[in-house]
Amino acid sequence: MDPSHERILVVDDEAKLRGLFERILHNEGYEVRCASSGDEALKLLETQWFDLVVTDLKMPGMDGMELLAKGKLVSPTLPFIVLTAFGKGRSAVAAVKEGAYDYLVKPFDIEELKLVIKKALELHRLTREVERLRSQLELNFAFQPIIGQSKAMRAIFRVVRMVAKSNATILIQGESGTGKELIAKALHHHSQRRNHPFVAVNCASLPETLLESELFGHVRGALTGAIHNKKASLRKLMKERSCSMRLATPARPFSPKC
Repeated sequence: MDPSHERILVVDDEAKLRGLFERILHNEGYEVRCASSGDEALKLLETQWFDLVVTDLKMPGMDGMELLAKGKLVSPTLPFIVLTAFGKGRSAVAAVKEGAYDYLVKPFDIEELKLVIKKALELHRLTREVERLRSQLELNFAFQPIIGQSKAMRAIFRVVRMVAKSNATILIQGESGTGKELIAKALHHHSQRRNHPFVAVNCASLPETLLESELFGHVRGALTGAIHNKKASLRKLMKERSCSMRLATPARPFSPKC
């Protein structure tokens, strides 16, 4: 990206330092906005787009640490570089732990400043690109494994998007080969649990006498051969379930505690 398209917000209560930053960064081709306080900077962050914030830590009113915390709420991926006086390194380290990209100690070396800013902006570009690709991937993958453009299939896709937002238990019914597991995967992909494991269990492959024990566990002596307590082996894994079983198999409520 051309540096002229990248915007940097400089926050410092010292006018001379703001002017110095503005000259240096303008010469590097960046767009620069300056703020004399944390409150002024936060208002700018809430109304304008920036690629980087360079802020002093110690300022009257809202200091750099508070600006960092509130700025991250406005734009979580926005990198911050904090400035601290010599001998105040602990404050700078604390800022980095709270999410700042890096810190510089006053008086700082101009070439070091340029390098740190360049690296912070590169990170921000990469972060934005990853987010863009992730969004594109989700858009492309949404129903990619399912082939269908008919009115009926479009209606199913609408239902999947709608019910995936809820925490309700969902039963998918259909003949073998109609795509129940694909729909279950699509539900999982659109749900808030998309980053958790998806486990498909073919209940038809388990004997009816063992199915209940396998899914829900049992206590010693509950059935023939139960010489030990058995925990529900699938309880910690199953976020979404896709299974086919005989209707004769008794239904039981199952709420995995993960």
